[in-house]
Amino acid sequence: MSSIYRQALDKVVALPISVRRMMLMALDAFAWVLALLVFVVVRYDFQLSGERWTWVLVYTLAAIVLQLFVGLATQLYLGRSRVGSFGDATGLSVTVLLTSLPLGALMVMLVPAFPRGVGLFMPPLALVFMAAGRWFMRVLLTSRPRNHGSHAVPALVYGAGDAGHEVARLVDTAEDAPYSIVGFVDDDASKRFLRVRNHRVFGTGADLVDVAQRREAETVILAISKASPRLIQDVADRCERAGLDLVVIPPVRDMINGKISLGDLREFNVTDLLGRRPISTDLSKISSYLNGKVVLITGAGGSIGSELARQVRTLGPSKLILLDRDESALHAVQLSLYGSGLLDTDDMVLCDIRDREDLQAVFEGHRPQVVFHAAALKHLPMLERFPREGWKTNVLGSLNVLQCAHQVGVVNFVNISTDKAADASSVLGRTKRLAERLTAWYGQTYDLPYVSVRFGNVLGSRGSVFYTFLAQIERGGPITVTHPDVTRYFMTIPEACQLVLQAGAIGQPGDAMVLDMGEPIKIVDVAERLIAESGKRVKVEFTGLRQGEKLHEALFSTLESGIASEHPLISSVTVTGVNPDDLPRHPKTKEEIMPYLGQQLTPATAGSQATEAQEVVAL
Repeated sequence: MSSIYRQALDKVVALPISVRRMMLMALDAFAWVLALLVFVVVRYDFQLSGERWTWVLVYTLAAIVLQLFVGLATQLYLGRSRVGSFGDATGLSVTVLLTSLPLGALMVMLVPAFPRGVGLFMPPLALVFMAAGRWFMRVLLTSRPRNHGSHAVPALVYGAGDAGHEVARLVDTAEDAPYSIVGFVDDDASKRFLRVRNHRVFGTGADLVDVAQRREAETVILAISKASPRLIQDVADRCERAGLDLVVIPPVRDMINGKISLGDLREFNVTDLLGRRPISTDLSKISSYLNGKVVLITGAGGSIGSELARQVRTLGPSKLILLDRDESALHAVQLSLYGSGLLDTDDMVLCDIRDREDLQAVFEGHRPQVVFHAAALKHLPMLERFPREGWKTNVLGSLNVLQCAHQVGVVNFVNISTDKAADASSVLGRTKRLAERLTAWYGQTYDLPYVSVRFGNVLGSRGSVFYTFLAQIERGGPITVTHPDVTRYFMTIPEACQLVLQAGAIGQPGDAMVLDMGEPIKIVDVAERLIAESGKRVKVEFTGLRQGEKLHEALFSTLESGIASEHPLISSVTVTGVNPDDLPRHPKTKEEIMPYLGQQLTPATAGSQATEAQEVVAL
């Protein structure tokens, strides 16, 4: 029987759309005839005179013609709404009542022999029959035997909310679906009797493994669009221990209008550890300071610089100048942006920010109005060994960019900083802290929106632990982690750059804008996730914290308190500027530099003379 039932339904579904629409129109016409017969039997027991029968039939025929005409005109029968949906029911009700009731009133006024009860009670009765027909069609189609693929994997869905309903709909209606749903679990205990498309909720998230084993599930689908990193990691750990595969829906920001497609379901990966906060930006504010402007990006060949270039380009600058000292990096970014890597245009600039004379010529030649300063040395252990290099690039190089920018009248300046500048304990953190203070001095002295943007590690950036771990896995291990408890803040490159652009739009002169990085992630969790994804057996070895390295990073120093900004994911802190004249231009030895980097450079709170004095002493 089920085979015959499936074949019959498949034939109906396979009919041309025009035929199915005509069937729907015929169904509504039949509803009017059925309403006429039922009403006349119940109300008049078929005891109507010949004249009254004539006018009742005229009314019924006129109502059918009028409804079909209006329904076609309003696209009710042309697929405006899904059959049986709320939108379809609303459109049908409006069409029936607003066409047939006025028609009935007109018949009552013009034809004395027309029964008034017909014009008043037949339309609602016909509407009930139409709705019943649509409901029956919907039930037939939604209860259609599921056509899972021959290799469909039994799956338990975690989450019976909107996302869970959407996953169930996709799996149940897809041809050759890769999964067959065996049930749901949800943390909301009130949903214990809920059925999602006839799939039962068997328990809460705490029962995940037990339910999966009872229902013989092989995969868990995490259908929570805003799951926290802690929940994702917990579910991943339990699935791994139980031998279950974990599949997740994409973050909200990766969906179109919040809709999931079956192809979006993917295996859990390391980016899911970062959380799923949707990032909204005020495009009007961002475009107002970038659209039609000459924009220059230093360090444009790097991970952050190249992504900034991609996002800035979409906002319509009059010219986008990309500056880097690495010609291969410039070639790569030009190829990704423009599909050409000839490097023969004047917007590709090969220059070292340490070279003040050449840098000044670039600024005078292009006269940018907006600058994003992303060029820096960032490897902590190398700068501990070679602090002079860090000083020359991160401090003096930043000063060169600031001076050149001010001389040609740059209006907006955004310095890319790091969370290591807060309570700095390393050469990297202290040099970047000095770059923040130099930026603040220019912003505060000349009352210009020169700001720094401070954030943590960027997952997938060049030189990040992500690529280090992948390389170590490829070699067969071991993966080296400094400490089992070490944590870091992570963001993806696109979301970090999106917030950098927003921070540049709302920052005040001299501020450091601090991005909300979400929850810190254990480095060992990232390592173990990458090992699991590789399918290889690789060991993790702990090497101990390196000189100047912290167990846990902070986004604010002990003397800083973040002030809420216009954007919920961006805070601002006041930074005490440092006069460029107080810094040595050409230190020759490590010993000459260390007095400027040897003390923890704590920031000043607004109006605190004691803290400002402490900053000066540090210099």
